[in-house]
Amino acid sequence: MNRLLPFVFLLCVVIGVSQENDTTQPIEELQATVINAQTNFPLESVHIINLNRIKGTITDQDGKFTITAAVNDTLYLTYLGFKPQKVRVTNDMFKFDDTKIALTELAYALEEVVVRPYQLTGYLDIDVKNLPINTSYQYSISGLNKSYEAGNKNPSSVTKVLGAILNPADMLRNLFGKRPAQLRKLRQMKEDEDIRDLLASKFDRETLIQLLQLEKMDIEDILTNCSYSKSFIKTANDLQILDAISSCYEEYKVLNRR
Repeated sequence: MNRLLPFVFLLCVVIGVSQENDTTQPIEELQATVINAQTNFPLESVHIINLNRIKGTITDQDGKFTITAAVNDTLYLTYLGFKPQKVRVTNDMFKFDDTKIALTELAYALEEVVVRPYQLTGYLDIDVKNLPINTSYQYSISGLNKSYEAGNKNPSSVTKVLGAILNPADMLRNLFGKRPAQLRKLRQMKEDEDIRDLLASKFDRETLIQLLQLEKMDIEDILTNCSYSKSFIKTANDLQILDAISSCYEEYKVLNRR
C-alpha cells in the first residue's frame, strides 16, 4: 500500500499541472469604455475588432462598447486622428465594469501643398484630350465579389493564378501557401457588417495588415499577381482590397484542387 502512495501523488501532480496549462478560455461579452488619453472624454464611433474572433463593433456616444471575447484575445482599436492600439484581454476586464481604454491623439506636421489645376480651355473636345487617362484594366466592385477588365486586354486573374500553380516559384502561390490560416479569415471578415463598414472608410491598409497578419508589400504582391493595376491598388479602399484578395484566393483554391 505504501508503494502506491508515490504513484498516487505523482498522478495528482500531473492532473493539476495539466489543468493549469489548459489554455481554453470561455467566450463572454466584454464591456469597456474608450476615452481620450489627453482629456479623459469618451470617444464615440471608435472601431474595435477582435483579431482572434474576427468580430467588430463601435463605441456609442458614451464611448462604451460590447464585444465577444475571451481571455488573451487581442482587440484592435482605430479612430481617425488617434494612434491605433492593440489591447490584450485580461480576467480583470471581465470582473470590473469600469474598464477604460485610452487612445492617444496623433500629432501631424502639415507640409505646404501646391495645387496645380489642369489648364482648361473651355472647349470640351480639347480639354478631354488633355486630361490624364486612367489605364486601369481591372476593377473590383465591393459586394459583388467580382472583378471586371477594361481597356487593353490583359491576362485575367485566372490565367495568372493558374501560372502560379504551375510554377512553384511564383510569388502568388508562395504567398497563399505560406499563410492559409490568415487567408481563411477572409470569409469571416466579409460576413461581419461592422468590419465591412470600417474597411470601407479606410485606405491605409493598416487594419487589413492586422486582420490578415500580412505585410503591406504582401498585399500588393497578391493583387499584382491577380492582374489588378497599380492604380486600383493605390486608390481602392480597404474593403475593395479585401474583396479583391478574397476573389483571387477563391480562384486559387479551385485551381489548386485540380
